[in-house]
Amino acid sequence: MTQLAPLPKVVLGSLAFGVFWMLAVFPSVPFLPIGRTAGALLGAVLMIVFHVISPDDAYASIDLPILGLLFATMVVGGYLKGAGMFKHLGALLAWRSQGGRDLLCRVCVVTALASALFTNDTCCVVLTEFVLELAAERNLPAKPFLLALATSANIGSSATPIGNPQNLVIAFNSKITFLQFFFGILPAMLAGMGVNTVMLLCMYWKDLEGASPDEVAAGKEMEAAEEGRSPASVLSLKCGTSPASANGAGLRHRQNGNGHDADSVMSENISTKHRWFMQCSEQRRKLFLKSFAYVVTVGMLVAYMLGLNMSWTAITTAIALVVVDFRDAEPCLDKVSYSLLVFFSGMFVTVSGFNKTGLPGAIWNFMAPYAKINHVSGVTVLSLIILLLSNLASNVPTVLLMGDEVAASAATISAAAVTRSWLLLAWVSTVAGNLSLLGSAANLIVCEQARRAQRNAHDLTFWSHVVFGVPSTLVVTAIGIPLIGKISI
Repeated sequence: MTQLAPLPKVVLGSLAFGVFWMLAVFPSVPFLPIGRTAGALLGAVLMIVFHVISPDDAYASIDLPILGLLFATMVVGGYLKGAGMFKHLGALLAWRSQGGRDLLCRVCVVTALASALFTNDTCCVVLTEFVLELAAERNLPAKPFLLALATSANIGSSATPIGNPQNLVIAFNSKITFLQFFFGILPAMLAGMGVNTVMLLCMYWKDLEGASPDEVAAGKEMEAAEEGRSPASVLSLKCGTSPASANGAGLRHRQNGNGHDADSVMSENISTKHRWFMQCSEQRRKLFLKSFAYVVTVGMLVAYMLGLNMSWTAITTAIALVVVDFRDAEPCLDKVSYSLLVFFSGMFVTVSGFNKTGLPGAIWNFMAPYAKINHVSGVTVLSLIILLLSNLASNVPTVLLMGDEVAASAATISAAAVTRSWLLLAWVSTVAGNLSLLGSAANLIVCEQARRAQRNAHDLTFWSHVVFGVPSTLVVTAIGIPLIGKISI
C-alpha cells in the first residue's frame, strides 16, 4: 500500500508537476512562454528546490539507456535520410498512383510500417511536405492526407520498442524482448491501421475524387505550353514524382564552391580526408556509404531481435556509420534534437519527484480493484484511465507514472498477465495520441511542418483534428485491445 508523503511535500510536488504538465501541453502560455524543454527543466528544478527529491536521487532518476537509445536512433536516422531512405518511401507513395483514395491508402500503409522501424516523429518530419506536394499535384485537399500521416504514424509506431519514446520506456522497464513486443502488438497494429484507413476513406470519400494523374499531367502540359515554359518541368507528374524531386534530379551534377556534389550525404571537410580515400570516385564513395547505412541498419534490427542490449546496439550502429563516413561528424551530430534529450532528462526528474509524493500510487490504489486485466470490465477501466491520462499528462509521463503500478497489479494474477499489461499500456498510450492535436509530438510535427511548408502550406487546426481523432481513437483502441498479446513466442 502506497503511503502519502507529508502534506507540504504532496502540495509542492503536485505544484511542480503541474507547472511541467502545463508547459508540456501548452508550451506557449502567455505568462510563461518558455517552451516544453525549458518547462521540463523548470519542473525538475522545482522538485529539487521544494525538497521533494534530493539532487542525488534526481540524477539517479535520469534513465541513461533510454537517452542513449534516443540519441543513437536520431544519428542513424540522419544517415538513413542522407542515404535516400525516405526519398524511396516517397517514391513508393507516388508510383503509379490511381487517384486520391489509392494515394490515401498508400500514405496510411507506408507511414505505419516506416514508423515502426524509424520512429513516428522522424517519418512525420520527412514525409509531411512530400505528402502535401502529392496532394496538390492531384488537386486533392491536404487535410485527409495530413490526418492519415499523423494517425498512421502513431498507430504504426506502437508495434516496436523503437517506434516511439513511450515504447522505449516500456521495453526497458518491462524487460520484454524485441520479438515479444513486436508479435504481441502486431495484430492490433495491423487491425488498427486497416480500421483507421477505412474511417478516413468513409469520412473523406467525396473529397478524395480529385483529378486523375493523367488529367493533372495533361493540364500541367497545357499550362506550360500557354506560358511558354519547358514541358520538362511537368514530366515528373507522369512518373509519379513531384516537381521538386524532378528539379533535384536535373540538378544532380551541380557542384558547390569546393567542386563537390551539392547533394552529398554530409558537408565536405577536406582537411579530415585521407589521401587514399580521396582517390575513390565520389559516386562510388556515396554508393558505398548508402549501402553501408542500409546494411548496418538491418544488422541493428537483427541484433534487437536476438535480444542484444538495445541502447548499446544503437550506439554501436551510429558510431560505425560515423567512422565509415570518414569525415568530421559534427554536421551529422548537429542534426540531433538535443532539446528532446534535455526534455526527457527534465521529465524523468519531474515524474520521479511526483512519484515520491505518493499521490500517483494512492490514486492507483483506489482504481486498481476496478482495473484488473483478467476481466473485460477491468481492461475497459484500465484502458480509459490510460487514454485520459495520456491526453492530460502526455503519454510518456503516463507510462512513467503508471507502468510499475500496473505491472505490480498484474503480477498478482500471473506472469503472462504482467507482459500483457505492459503491452496494453504501450498500445493504448500510443493510440491515445490520435485523440487530439496535442496528444502526441508526431501530431504537432505534422501540423507545424504543414504550416511552414514552402509550397502548398496548410494549417491543420485543433478542431479539424478532433473531429476525426476522437472517433478513430476510440474505435481503433477498442478493436486492438482484444488482440494484444494473442501471439507469443
